[in-house]
Amino acid sequence: MTVYYEEEGAAALPLECRRIAEEVIEKALDTVGCPYEAEVSLLLTTNDQIQEMNMEFRGIDRPTDVLSFPMIEYPAPGEFGFLEDREDCFDPESGELSLGDIVISKDRVTAQAQEYGHSVLREYAFLIVHSVLHLTGYDHIEDPQRQEMESVQREIMQRLDILR
Repeated sequence: MTVYYEEEGAAALPLECRRIAEEVIEKALDTVGCPYEAEVSLLLTTNDQIQEMNMEFRGIDRPTDVLSFPMIEYPAPGEFGFLEDREDCFDPESGELSLGDIVISKDRVTAQAQEYGHSVLREYAFLIVHSVLHLTGYDHIEDPQRQEMESVQREIMQRLDILR
């Protein structure tokens, strides 16, 4: 697995962000049954930067905690079988499955951890889990989808032993 990690802005989270991200992404992919080595890009940024991206890509002019940019459209959440015939979904050099990009606001991680009364680690890990699920076809627009995604999120967080 490859995580392309980048960080913008002066503020830093009090965590080993790259190492934690790699562990969380690997556990999330194992839990959803991804049969391939994969690559994900992760950008940690500021509220200002994520607000610009939120406006550009979603038409919403406010900061958000996390943005997910999946590279693949799945027939069903966590359904990887169709990829056997899709060479265009794999990096030609590494052979890894190109899942997409995650952008996280460090400002929102800190604020939401305080707001929800849990650790910065828990918030950071949760946002990565949430985003990896989006990168593997999960969504929460309709209630049944939301319930399924929330159930898988809980399972991953329990497997990581990062609880509220």
